[in-house]
Amino acid sequence: MSIKPRVFRDPLHLLAFGLGTGLAPKAPGTVGSLLALLLFYPLSLLPWWLYGLIVLIAAGAGIWICGRTSKDLGVHDHGGIVWDEFVGMWITLFMLPAGWQWPLVGFVLFRILDVFKPWPIGWADRRVEGGLGIMLDDVFAGTMACLCLQALAILLA
Repeated sequence: MSIKPRVFRDPLHLLAFGLGTGLAPKAPGTVGSLLALLLFYPLSLLPWWLYGLIVLIAAGAGIWICGRTSKDLGVHDHGGIVWDEFVGMWITLFMLPAGWQWPLVGFVLFRILDVFKPWPIGWADRRVEGGLGIMLDDVFAGTMACLCLQALAILLA
């Protein structure tokens, strides 16, 4: 059975596959990150504490969403599972400095860290299993990208 109908039939799979962006034939993680970037704009209108709470809930739920989807598909961290990229991007963009360029810089930083996986991102990707493992490397990548963005903003101020 093709994975596509299953993704659109099961709400958890639809979330795990980033509302369908994970079905992109090339670079599904990048496509999922782009949608997360677009979804960031309405989130950015919220107070910082509510934004943070939503991201924490999305990360916690992601452990279950990604773990269950991975188990249902019989593939650990299927390339189409991009909910973790959504959360990683939203962490990256937390308390973002004002200016149109910062979300773009954040997107690039997050993708570089997510693709090349320096320590501890690569460690988490290789060593942690299940839904937590799927989520953790992107949480680390998002946290590192966020810290880099904040440091860059301070240096350029």
